[in-house]
Amino acid sequence: MLDESLLDDPEALARADRRELLRGAAEAGARVRTAVRHATEAGIPELKPDGRPRAVMIAGPGLAATGVAELLGTIVGASCPLTRLTPTGVAPAAGALRWELPGWAGPMDLLLVATPDGIEPSLELLIEQAYRRGCTVAAVAPAHSPIAEAVDRAHGLFVPMATAPYEQDEPLAASAPGVLWALLTPLLSLLDRTGLVSAPPEVLQKVADRLDHVAERCGPAIATYSNPAKTLAADLAEALPVIWTEGTSAGPAGRRFTAALAELAGRPALTAELPEALAAHSVLLAGALAAGADPDDFFRDRVEEAQALHARVVLLRDRPIGGISAAPAARELALSHDTAVSELEPEEGGELETLAELIAITDFAAVYLALASAA
Repeated sequence: MLDESLLDDPEALARADRRELLRGAAEAGARVRTAVRHATEAGIPELKPDGRPRAVMIAGPGLAATGVAELLGTIVGASCPLTRLTPTGVAPAAGALRWELPGWAGPMDLLLVATPDGIEPSLELLIEQAYRRGCTVAAVAPAHSPIAEAVDRAHGLFVPMATAPYEQDEPLAASAPGVLWALLTPLLSLLDRTGLVSAPPEVLQKVADRLDHVAERCGPAIATYSNPAKTLAADLAEALPVIWTEGTSAGPAGRRFTAALAELAGRPALTAELPEALAAHSVLLAGALAAGADPDDFFRDRVEEAQALHARVVLLRDRPIGGISAAPAARELALSHDTAVSELEPEEGGELETLAELIAITDFAAVYLALASAA
């Protein structure tokens, strides 16, 4: 059950936030600026690559690396193949995960390593394997970690991960708001130098400013009625989130929201991109999860019964390709099954800015849902 009164009690939220998740969400803009500084100190702005890589591979543990890889793949687009090297192993522990280079990897390819821990022995072996194959290697990980030493031995590029002092006390959640930007920002700077993306310092500054703006709108001191993140958390209190996305940036933002709801708030969610989502989830909305579904007697006493779980559509929208939108059909389908709809659409801006806004608002919403549900 969600304690909605907690959402408008900043002091109670602070007491409940033992993992400093709200602080991490509020500091996302600062994390981007710190990461840009680390990238500069590592020498990325002075790099003069000999053209673009043939392919980019990215490796790292869990949801953090998955999110980074998906966002980079979206931003890079069709200009270069980007492959996430999925780990194998018997457990999601640093010592149990295993990575292997694909057989085609060679001197024309770039290996990126992104890890918030930096202690995975198999990633060290992967870096050594890439060096022997002639691949260029770059990594973002905590300073003075084994990964940093492995990259140095491979004559690669290492950028220290932008961390905060309070994050040293316990392991980081892969979906924690600060982790994504600490890993993603230096890699954006690097790929900007290779010509695969457009992320010069001035663009990253705009991303940081947009994240600061969201933090002002969604902070714990802002009341629920004017706070889009708290409003979304309240909407999803007793619902199964069915996240529909439209636009290039919205897809990865929706999938990250799904991951954050699971890891931070312990909530299941479904996600799909429009217009395919209408076919994929139409039967779901027509079934027992529809808000109007109640095959039993309407007048029976429900006081002692647990509240039924019903779907709620969350429509995340960016600028649709060609200006053609499936949003009207999505609203019509949801409302025809008495399913409520929550909508988020970013303010105007560049692709990275709008992506940052969608991620930041949904990050705040996942955190508020986690804190109010645990109270």
